[in-house]
Amino acid sequence: MKKTKLGEFEELVLLTVAALQEDAYGVEIKRELESRLKQRLSVGSIQSALKRMEEKGFLTSRFGEATQKRGGKRKRIYSTTSHARKVLEEMKEIRAGLWQAIPAVAAQWKMI
Repeated sequence: MKKTKLGEFEELVLLTVAALQEDAYGVEIKRELESRLKQRLSVGSIQSALKRMEEKGFLTSRFGEATQKRGGKRKRIYSTTSHARKVLEEMKEIRAGLWQAIPAVAAQWKMI
């Protein structure tokens, strides 16, 4: 695995960006995460994570079109990079391997 690591919250934000694709902008990322985590999040925490990950090369961003609904403001839409997708895949494999190891370890601990 590459030296650049993701924190738990960064990983969740990155996965959310990957899932939302063209709808991956601040407010929608917040809405999706709050729905899945069943807790309130601050816009600032999400914006900070997005900025950090863009600086680390996990994300790119571009401005969408201005809309009347947003008072003429454009959305900043985020996309995962190929590096991010590779890191997420590695994390998925690591986690899957650990989950598969739990029954064997748990049996040795007499937890089952």
